Amino acid sequence: MPLDQPENFAPLAAGNPHDVVRAFSANPAFRAAEWEELTTEDNPYRRPVRPDDLAWLDYSTQMPVAKALKLSALLGHRMLRNVYDSELLFLPPAASPAAASDAATFYSDSNRTLGALAAPVLERHLFSLLESERKPLAAYGTDQVTAAIEAYHQQRTAETGRAFTTALGTSDRKASATFVLLQLSAYLPASRVAIGRAALGEFDAGHPGARVALLDDYRTWAGLHPEYRSLLEGAGLTTTTGAYWQLYLGTSLARGNHLHRLSRNREQYPEFLGALLHHSIDQSVTAARFADVFEDGFGVRPTLFDHLGGEPGHLRELAGRWVGPLRRLYGPEAVERFHNGFADAAWLAQLWDEDLAQQLAWADDIPLHQEKAERIHRHIEDNGITVDLDTFVESNEETSTTHVHDEHRLVMVERGEMHFWNNVTHKIDLHEGDKVLIPVSRLHGSTVLSGECTYHQPIIPEDMYARF
Repeated sequence: MPLDQPENFAPLAAGNPHDVVRAFSANPAFRAAEWEELTTEDNPYRRPVRPDDLAWLDYSTQMPVAKALKLSALLGHRMLRNVYDSELLFLPPAASPAAASDAATFYSDSNRTLGALAAPVLERHLFSLLESERKPLAAYGTDQVTAAIEAYHQQRTAETGRAFTTALGTSDRKASATFVLLQLSAYLPASRVAIGRAALGEFDAGHPGARVALLDDYRTWAGLHPEYRSLLEGAGLTTTTGAYWQLYLGTSLARGNHLHRLSRNREQYPEFLGALLHHSIDQSVTAARFADVFEDGFGVRPTLFDHLGGEPGHLRELAGRWVGPLRRLYGPEAVERFHNGFADAAWLAQLWDEDLAQQLAWADDIPLHQEKAERIHRHIEDNGITVDLDTFVESNEETSTTHVHDEHRLVMVERGEMHFWNNVTHKIDLHEGDKVLIPVSRLHGSTVLSGECTYHQPIIPEDMYARF
């Protein structure tokens, strides 16, 4: 779709917003994964999205809270990250024909134009739910907002976090630590880049010191790259952006996307600064907990978190540094907007904690979910229960790009063999007659190993799932 033919874009801009998203997802760099592309350490532009699924999803609507962990959220945040990243420089560790080919489409004028059209559609779909989840304060003066932030900091300091507790309680701690690290790599660098993006401009006259503070944050992060690289390499991973794209939870992408959205949309500067303050608090209270998980899983305590774990400073002074100028520039409503940005980031962090904890617990006990699958299937057969069923017939090396289901499902192999996977550390062999239970919203993918594989996916109603 060359830019010298603007008539190709005009119908999209004026038509169904979902069609814009579908056109953006059709970029060859976002095509479904091949069997050898579980990871893409040599190619930061290769980012499978599952574009075929957009035939039955609808991004023209606002996503309800009930779908925040479901497929439209996962694929939506994948696409939105691709929009944001197409505006930034990423380089492969070495030149290769595959990376060069995908870079050409990733950085093409067509992709950037479609991304510009798709971004507001995706942002509305993915982030509109945040407004309904905010808990309003009695008043939005500087003192009330600061008191609420101080109370949140105390609460977060006292809580360990479900994800960290779950990771430290699993049987395969190395696999759990690896998956936690993958999630950190999905949002921490993106968050810091978003902060660096926010520093671009000339706004010292209106907000003295803000630009230097934002630049200093990004400069600090850039200076910590050796420690970040050491952490990933110690786990057998690489720092290539998007290297483990298929294994990023939608909530991990969402946390980085939220800061990107606010820093990129300059009219949301008050909300951005609120989210930035949350980022500082979250970083300070989780640094030691990340270090505990990685030391437990990899045997070495990483030094990166020594630099990230300091207190965010006196919160009342820090909030005053941001809120005072905002109030002068935008009026009294800026204080509420600042708090909205903070509250939205806090909600996304809580959702991430719950999502990651559930994923870790499920992935650590696949044998239990295989046994549950047998019991559920026997219950269905013995009682003559009819459930909705999808059947797939796939050929050798056919790969299912990682995804989540919007309902509980069994995977039952009738004929053939496949690899089933939910981490970079291992694959799970499924043979003829094998079954596994996949709860709603649990990230997974598969690859066919035999010449042909036939498998079924019965959809398990919530009440039946609860019984087992």
